[in-house]
Amino acid sequence: MEVTVIIPNYNGIQYLGDCLASIYQGTMVPEIIVVDNGSLDGSVELVERDYPQCELIRFQKNTGFCRAVNEGIKRAKTEFVLLLNNDIRVDKDFVHSLHAAIKSRKRAFSVAAKMLSMQEPEVIDAAGDLYCALGWAFSLGKGKRKERYDKSSEVFAACAGAAIYRRKIFETIGYFDENHFAYLEDVDIGYRARIWGYHNYYEPAALVYHAGSAVSGSRYNDFKVRLASRNSIYLIGKNMPLWQIILNLPLLIVGILIKALFFAKKGMGKTYICGIGEGIRLSVSRKGRQQKVPVCLNHMTNYFRIQAELWLNTIRRFTG
Repeated sequence: MEVTVIIPNYNGIQYLGDCLASIYQGTMVPEIIVVDNGSLDGSVELVERDYPQCELIRFQKNTGFCRAVNEGIKRAKTEFVLLLNNDIRVDKDFVHSLHAAIKSRKRAFSVAAKMLSMQEPEVIDAAGDLYCALGWAFSLGKGKRKERYDKSSEVFAACAGAAIYRRKIFETIGYFDENHFAYLEDVDIGYRARIWGYHNYYEPAALVYHAGSAVSGSRYNDFKVRLASRNSIYLIGKNMPLWQIILNLPLLIVGILIKALFFAKKGMGKTYICGIGEGIRLSVSRKGRQQKVPVCLNHMTNYFRIQAELWLNTIRRFTG
């Protein structure tokens, strides 16, 4: 077996059983590690009772997405690790399709699945992640008809809700940054992989159905808005060298202002601005500076390619 599926779980009893059942009904059955973040809803007992073949890692409290998946990745012994949210149901060929897609691309760090809305299965939830010069990360195809995204393509980063990774590359670029706790950690690690010259892809044959916001409760809430805005600034501070921050600064300021107005209209403007402040403080703190990606002359060509993509993705964000 070349694939280990890692499922972080926090009070996910509503979805976890269906998620596991769908994996075991697939054409390729991998090893499975469930990493529980201190659930109190009976989901741990569900795994122990109904899926004893799964390896179960238990934390006493909610350590966040990053700490959970890092523990699973380090525990895995296979060439590839596949990260999966607990609120997902997979197609029978899902694991096989992702495995085939990454194995055929020697410089691939990750491959993202085609994520459809569980409530509206004709609509895309995510077809990989893009990142633009406004400092925004966004899901490719979100809310659009699934037929529009039937071709494999290269993306900026894979959505870690349903994606496969080449495990040994983590040893080179580092693991998921636990300073994130949750949100944008997948864009961050995809960004790092790009700096090192690796690639991220989208594979439409790997199909999943995603409930979405199953743990945080809604698409927009104070917890998510604060963390996401904080992490958006931290992502810039740790991955962009100074010259690139200066180059993008006018667009980054515009991006922050647009988002501030957007969340102000939703009554969460203060939460968003507080998150921005936290992101700045984290970026300049000792803890944040320790995670700063070192600038290497060997990576300069990759930085230029990334910058060109940031500008292109800014256009794509508004043109579809």
